[in-house]
Amino acid sequence: MTIPAELWPWLALAALGLFHGLNPAMGWLFAVALGLNRASQRIVLLSIVPIAAGHAAAVAVVVFVALALGLVVDHVLLRRMAAIILIGWAIWHAVYGHRQRVRVGMQTGLAGLVLWSFLMANAHGAGFMVVPLMLPICGATSPDSTFFLAGESLPSALAALGVHSAAMLTAIAAVSVAVYNWIGLGFLRRGWVNLDWVWAGALLICGGAMLAL
Repeated sequence: MTIPAELWPWLALAALGLFHGLNPAMGWLFAVALGLNRASQRIVLLSIVPIAAGHAAAVAVVVFVALALGLVVDHVLLRRMAAIILIGWAIWHAVYGHRQRVRVGMQTGLAGLVLWSFLMANAHGAGFMVVPLMLPICGATSPDSTFFLAGESLPSALAALGVHSAAMLTAIAAVSVAVYNWIGLGFLRRGWVNLDWVWAGALLICGGAMLAL
């Protein structure tokens, strides 16, 4: 069975959402830490929603800026601009990213979690990583730039953002509950892969792929 070509960007968005959710820097580690600090699984579950909301807001800002630029910038140039930003962000993240941590106290509320997640997603370039997949969904492959008008592209952009966010929320929820109830945080010391390097590599690959198109 062959998957239609137009579905690939949607599947990739969902996969990227899972990848974002698996990264401890995107929120599940904080959710577990809050739950352990307050000895409550309920806190773990409550923390997940604002974390996902902050991430979605950060991605939405970047995506809608890209769509707005698509009204006035040639689509080929827009893709190249996005590629250069991704590559630059990958280099910055590999060199300096581990030194730039957004710190929020263990007594933070839901609004603080939204803000923390928003800032962390921006610091990791999560929105820029999504842009290459959003462009074909929102019509960037069409030579007619009017497809970027809100009436045409906004519903597709919102649906794509929903798919990505739902996948991330699912991953964060699954990992948070599993770590809190069964796995524990000890595995981070025993054999956790350095996802900062994996993240930088993913940014670099996305940027390189866009330049090659």
